[in-house]
Amino acid sequence: MDFTIPQELEDYYAELEKFIDDEITPLQMEGDNNRFFDYRREDARTDWERDGLPNEEWEQLLIKAKRLADKAGHWRFTAPKKYGGKDGSNLWMAVIRDRFAQRGLGLHNDLQNEHSIVGNFPFVAMFEHFGTQEQQDEYILGGFDGSRRVAFGLTEPDHGSDATHMETRGVPEERDGVKGWRIDGSKMWITGMHAATHVALFVRTSGEDGDARGITCFLVPNPTEGLEIDEFVWTFNMPTDHARFFLKGVWVPDSAILGEEGKGLALAQSFVHQNRIRQAAGSLGAAQYCVEESVKYARERKPFGAELARNQAIQFPLVELATQCEMLRLLIYKTAWEMDNMEHKEIEKTISDKVSMCNYWANRLVCQAADRAMQVHGGIGYSRHKPFEHIYRHHRRYRITEGAEEIQMRKVGAYLFGYLGPKKGKYG
Repeated sequence: MDFTIPQELEDYYAELEKFIDDEITPLQMEGDNNRFFDYRREDARTDWERDGLPNEEWEQLLIKAKRLADKAGHWRFTAPKKYGGKDGSNLWMAVIRDRFAQRGLGLHNDLQNEHSIVGNFPFVAMFEHFGTQEQQDEYILGGFDGSRRVAFGLTEPDHGSDATHMETRGVPEERDGVKGWRIDGSKMWITGMHAATHVALFVRTSGEDGDARGITCFLVPNPTEGLEIDEFVWTFNMPTDHARFFLKGVWVPDSAILGEEGKGLALAQSFVHQNRIRQAAGSLGAAQYCVEESVKYARERKPFGAELARNQAIQFPLVELATQCEMLRLLIYKTAWEMDNMEHKEIEKTISDKVSMCNYWANRLVCQAADRAMQVHGGIGYSRHKPFEHIYRHHRRYRITEGAEEIQMRKVGAYLFGYLGPKKGKYG
């Protein structure tokens, strides 16, 4: 077995670091742009007069950074070459996201709203595997040129992790001679609706509550008649772009269906695996950052005339966190490599449990590491002059989104005990 990071990846990462130093960091420090990253970050990013939505200047800065990265050939790294990308692999992406997060907060990679100079595009794979040629042309190419932004409309106010009991309903209805669907219901925690041109809306169109079959994904324009955004829900980490909205007689034609009618949940699973492994890598990198900053501070701080680091009460918790980081890194890289070496649709059948292990443990670990960093740093660690409170508040979200850790542990349990996955049927 060879655990060496490929030299071509090391070379590419060195190129990324030079690009950050030459283009992105100067942009971050230009004018007062650094207010979005220093102790003023939450207030600066939030438009309190616009229901807590992201500050438009903040979002424009992110767009400018992405355009610079796209011009340099980095932003579309994971996209297929035919869309101007580099066919970047899950392994390479895991290493890059891990190392980016180890650099700390910055314009190069700020995952509060999934921003990075090396973009994550799970919708590309979704449209590649499930979309028609017309949908691929419109939404993949439109996603890169900025004319299309698709939100992911799965969760409902009364049904979070269990999508099979969703109450949003779609019924066939013809209008002006065009076959289509009338949709009624509600959705919640739908991220990015303030800027989305469309929402990939999951709707029950057949079957009974609890059935995995019978859920269909529709591409619904935003805004559209009958789609009413009620509020953007304020959260632990602001700003918010998480909408609650109602659907009252929304109509779309048959051509708005993404994938096969009644098989929308398979499409949703396609979306989550890439997101989960890359998110895990980012959480791991942030945890490593918290550990390294704590070690550095403990060596510099000298209460009572001796380094803080001399105390085992300081050493041992950081030793445990560092050990977990090393073990988790191997699992994340191995799982990402396995994802790259199988058909996309096989991931759910064979290693979905490993993806869940990576994700739920990384998100838990970064919260523990941020909390320990606050403790080691004392009062200054609790303040917003250090980034640990931001890291904690941001990553605490991921223990609930992308599938709550309990849901992911249930997936691991189903594979472990043979209810799903390669061991299915082994125990009778």
